[in-house]
Amino acid sequence: MNRRDFLLKSGAAVSLSFLSSSSLSAQISAPSAPPSKTVPVQQPAPVSEFKTLRRNVGTFTARGGTIGWLVNDGAVVGVDTQFPETAAIFLKDLPNRGARSFDAVINTHHHGDHTGGNATLRPSAKTIVAHANVPELMRARGAADNRPVDAAMIPDKTFTDAWRQDFGDETIALKYFGPAHTRGDIVTHFEKANVVHMGDLMFNRRYPVIDRPGGASIRAWVPLLERVAAEYPADAIYIFGHSNPNFPVTGTSADLLVFRDYLSALLAHVGKEIKAGKTKEEIVKLENMPGFPDLHAPVGRGNSFPVNLAVAYDELAST
Repeated sequence: MNRRDFLLKSGAAVSLSFLSSSSLSAQISAPSAPPSKTVPVQQPAPVSEFKTLRRNVGTFTARGGTIGWLVNDGAVVGVDTQFPETAAIFLKDLPNRGARSFDAVINTHHHGDHTGGNATLRPSAKTIVAHANVPELMRARGAADNRPVDAAMIPDKTFTDAWRQDFGDETIALKYFGPAHTRGDIVTHFEKANVVHMGDLMFNRRYPVIDRPGGASIRAWVPLLERVAAEYPADAIYIFGHSNPNFPVTGTSADLLVFRDYLSALLAHVGKEIKAGKTKEEIVKLENMPGFPDLHAPVGRGNSFPVNLAVAYDELAST
């Protein structure tokens, strides 16, 4: 079995490593070098950017999932932590924080490109908050990789359905809508700023990571996006976990519905192919989803769409 076939057959397992999404895509498409010629790949220095969105709430982008933040006169809060080196940049350069501690750090889910900087922020954070499934998922992922999880990485405050607290003149509400990308993803709402951080419940015009071993459900993801779009105010600004390089990491509820349409089309296509008697190996040969050109992998970059097909096949074939 060659490397590409192995990755396709293993479904979403490849997407669980603690690497950036671009690195994952590269691994899917690139053949392994012979051992005698293996050359370490040096990651380029991350290009970081702080952007204020509305009422002291903003985003930080570098490498990994988009970080959200709040800095007002009474509180400092971060949403997700990327990787240790980018978390250090975030910690040092967050505008108007000064020497203040974080009143809370929130993890949208357990994946390493969203929690990898937890230990970096831990000494400066009063608490790390996440859904109740996140600590278990972090430990399970560490065990699967034979890599024990540092206790400093694990959230110390968890909730099952909802959590809400005032931070200075802002109120942050966390809500669990059920399994989708994993079984531990939450939505973070900065109520007064009306900014909604989706984490990896939202991939803007790019093929998503679907973590089936972590409890993902494509069929549940579709109505979840509809519920989120309907629940929050029409003028909400949404922060996305990841985006196509040609699209922003923020947007509106209309972007959520575009992603919903892709997931619906993915299930419909794979279901039709299964009904036609095609094998998994035949189904995953499709390189891009027709009708969604904005999601297509750029030339020269890895394409995770075959993995999406494989995971959809596994989900549909298991019931």
